[in-house]
Amino acid sequence: MLLAIDTATQIMSLALHNGRDLLGEQTWAGSENPTTELAPAVQTLLARCGVTINQLSALAVSTGPGTYAELRVGIALAKGLAAARGLPLVGVTTLDTLAAGQPYYQGGLIVVVGVGRGRIAVGRYQWKKGRWGGRGEAHLMTWDSLFTSVDGTAYLSGEIDAEGQGALAAAQANAVPITLIAPAYRLRRAGFLAEEAWARLLNGKSADFPAAKLIPIDVRSADSATP
Repeated sequence: MLLAIDTATQIMSLALHNGRDLLGEQTWAGSENPTTELAPAVQTLLARCGVTINQLSALAVSTGPGTYAELRVGIALAKGLAAARGLPLVGVTTLDTLAAGQPYYQGGLIVVVGVGRGRIAVGRYQWKKGRWGGRGEAHLMTWDSLFTSVDGTAYLSGEIDAEGQGALAAAQANAVPITLIAPAYRLRRAGFLAEEAWARLLNGKSADFPAAKLIPIDVRSADSATP
């Protein structure tokens, strides 16, 4: 039984997965105090699914990118639970979780997560072997620099704030070939985090995922990236 925790931004999401079925999931936006909300939400989800903490065999957590204050809450709880019970802890990026939840589109996929101070973390993906696979490294960008960099037909998913909506409309008016994906697909869900984590566990060993070594990912600015 795997518990997945994502608090990387003000979108918070939890899921329980037994390796075959998604047993329960809870996702909500606008969390204002993840420090006090998270532990009770975990207890509620476990109770609703008839699962005890002792039945957990693994944990998964979002490693970002995201906003620091929110991100650290989920990682701290996941690391504490995993370390106390000797369980593997699988880290999955917010961008990979978003990509995993998207259906097939004929074109590229761009996923974004807000990281504060007017910046977004951007990941690019292409469809291969029945799933979205990463295309290059993730980078920190602005909305304007993102839309300027679009190099072919693409679909956009993730957290699109008012500034992003405005920049998207301007880009489309200038014939940038990018389409915004429907809201239901843009919501980052821990069910997909759980499925990504199970796949990685099946391809490795529990010892490959020690809680003590899990750290948030570091995403650099596109301007500072080396060729």
